[in-house]
Amino acid sequence: MAITSANQLELLQTAEAVAREKMIDPDLVIEAMEDSLARAAKSRYGAEMDIRVVIDRKTGNATFTRVRTVVPEEELENYQAQFTAEQARPYFEAQKNPGNFWTREDARLTEFDGGPQPGDVFQETVPPVELGRIAAQSAKQVILQKVREAERDRQYEEFKDRTGTIINGIVKREEYGNIIVDVGRGEAILRRNEKIGRESYRLNDRIRAYVKDVRREARGPQIFLSRTDPQFMAELFKMEVPEIYDGVIEIKAVARDPGSRAKIAVISYDNSIDPVGACVGMRGSRVQAVVGELQGEKIDIIPWSEDQATFLVNALQPAEVAKVVIDEDATRIEVVVPEEQLSLAIGRRGQNVRLASQLTGMDIDILTEEEESKRRQAEFNARTQLFMDTLDLDEFFAQLLVAEGFTNLEEVAYVDLDELLSIEGVDEGTAEELQARARDHIEAAARKALENARELGAEDSLIEFDGLTAQMVEALAKDGVKTLEDFATCADWELAGGWTTNNGQRVKDDGILEPFGISLEQAQDMVMTARVMLGWVDPDELHPAAEAEGDTEEAGV
Repeated sequence: MAITSANQLELLQTAEAVAREKMIDPDLVIEAMEDSLARAAKSRYGAEMDIRVVIDRKTGNATFTRVRTVVPEEELENYQAQFTAEQARPYFEAQKNPGNFWTREDARLTEFDGGPQPGDVFQETVPPVELGRIAAQSAKQVILQKVREAERDRQYEEFKDRTGTIINGIVKREEYGNIIVDVGRGEAILRRNEKIGRESYRLNDRIRAYVKDVRREARGPQIFLSRTDPQFMAELFKMEVPEIYDGVIEIKAVARDPGSRAKIAVISYDNSIDPVGACVGMRGSRVQAVVGELQGEKIDIIPWSEDQATFLVNALQPAEVAKVVIDEDATRIEVVVPEEQLSLAIGRRGQNVRLASQLTGMDIDILTEEEESKRRQAEFNARTQLFMDTLDLDEFFAQLLVAEGFTNLEEVAYVDLDELLSIEGVDEGTAEELQARARDHIEAAARKALENARELGAEDSLIEFDGLTAQMVEALAKDGVKTLEDFATCADWELAGGWTTNNGQRVKDDGILEPFGISLEQAQDMVMTARVMLGWVDPDELHPAAEAEGDTEEAGV
């Protein structure tokens, strides 16, 4: 059947019908038809030809055009779709045919200026093809493929901006424990590990879930749902509490043990509104609506505070906290609780302290008052013994230094003399003698460490590197870092230590220089300095923003 013998308007009617059914642009369907007809024409005229089809959007008339491009003689490869300027010259007269024309840079040419040039395009009309059974089937497959691609693109564009929101759907089927959800114009998947506890669904059950991710994949857009994500609970509260939706109350942090217990930290930006009370609602109506959606999950609503200690005390509710000690460099918190509050603070299977740790973003060590007292006494005895052994002091004098807050020899050796004189019973001569002994011991230890480092193979390039003490060089050498090149290849966490998460558990990574109090930022600076010294990094590329700012100031802007 030839295209010309068909009802030309039928093409447009078919495109409109498919576009309405699939909810896509009719132009996309017509373009798919043009592509399919062009493929059919190539199978008739030759696969190497450049055949293009244009369907008139008003009449439905399909025009078949053969396209040939002028190329330099040395680039001529396809004799069916390309020709040289010399070969093209006779074809200019052919444009007198109303269906034939030349274009240069997408503009029609009516006469040549200097003859055909590379890049000029000659288009001539060719007779419509007869669509046999195989060609028609092929054209149908092309159209269906194009329509499917357009439908997938529409679905992705529709759902990509809904990531981080709650969506309602209907259970369509279950596959290997995963729930396939009909969300209107597409399907989403709720994996079994994203379901709360052992909840189960039947066909046509209504379901509410959080859109965790939307990905564009070859098989179409994949919409991943979750009911265990902490933000699912946050979005539920936003729906139930108007003050959160309006921004008067903000959810600062969420921690969940899905299906069992959760903690949510909130803050109010209006002093007249209690954030906890607003989230609980009249007789608990608001929080109970969320609890019901989360299969009875118990929710602790706590006030958020900028003060970490106060926030932690709130996060460990209902346990009572006696004291909080924060180590900001190590992102750890030590919490001291009364003996009778220990089990409550830890919670069943460590649930309470685990959720509090997730909420605050810090590792929490819980001690009883008795354990904390024993530990403090052990530290006091260790420091006392240190001063007795290194400074040749009696026990009373060593205990006096520890009681005044001195923890190591460096503090004694390099502290301002007035601080030692402020200790009762210490005169100027005693203070100077204490500092002299401390310095002598530090210097002797440094010499010994340096000797050990050299014996281990540490080179001068590392020993003389600014910022490393003799003891640090010794520690590096023991770990196999013996040259400046070795040091420059180290990662910052290898030097300062850090934390990694394995199977949901935070694991401590010990750093080579961690015992010397080197922070992650200091380790980064030292490693980068070493790389600059070795010429591995251009120093001008380290702080381009600062240099640009300096240039602006010099220009008087």
